[in-house]
Amino acid sequence: MGRKGAFIEKIIDSSYLNEEMTLKIYQPESFSPLYKYNICIMQDGNDYFQMGRIATLSDRLHAAQEITNTVFAGIHYRDKFDRRKKYHPSGEQNAAYTKFLVHEVVPLLDHELPTYHMGQSRALMGDSLAGTLALMTALKYPNTFGKVIMQSPYVDQTVLDAVDNAKDIHSIDMYHTIGTAETSIDTTDGKKSDFVTPNRKLNDLLKTKGVSYHYHELEDGQHTWKYWQKDMKRVLTTMFN
Repeated sequence: MGRKGAFIEKIIDSSYLNEEMTLKIYQPESFSPLYKYNICIMQDGNDYFQMGRIATLSDRLHAAQEITNTVFAGIHYRDKFDRRKKYHPSGEQNAAYTKFLVHEVVPLLDHELPTYHMGQSRALMGDSLAGTLALMTALKYPNTFGKVIMQSPYVDQTVLDAVDNAKDIHSIDMYHTIGTAETSIDTTDGKKSDFVTPNRKLNDLLKTKGVSYHYHELEDGQHTWKYWQKDMKRVLTTMFN
């Protein structure tokens, strides 16, 4: 079945990353320069379009008026090592990648699309390490990104400290899930990690911060797209309703 909306691609020759980065943008069928749009920027972008079925959901939810006008923009990685360099809080390119998002991706989208030019209309979404990146970037730039969607994020003490010390955290609307079976996850460094315990710590901490916060534990959920995709309708209708 063909898409009702339209894919467009934009290339950024990033001065921060010293490489070309591709943005894959999905506009709803009703897209018009006469309307304003929310923007959802997705790391692991190809995964969200292919396994998360974002375009199909966008078609269905826009048609049913279950979400407001939203454009989805995906950015992908070269391989798992490149992903760790860019997304992990201690990754060698993490700071540069964050600046790329703030100073190159956002201005391009604001120029190319009829956006609100407001933090509350911009979301960062990601799974696992990409979810961690979404949270950490919004904590640093709460006026730029007012929504965070993190599915099974990697959480360590650096992340918890960043949340505890964050200023203006109250301006960020957050969606957070963890699967109850995510107790032994293979990580890029070759180790196994319990994701459930630190994610519950993050949940406890965020609840004390008084943020607009939506937390769900996916019963028997594992660290795979099978479970993240099943939750995607609730994600979008909660954050873009």
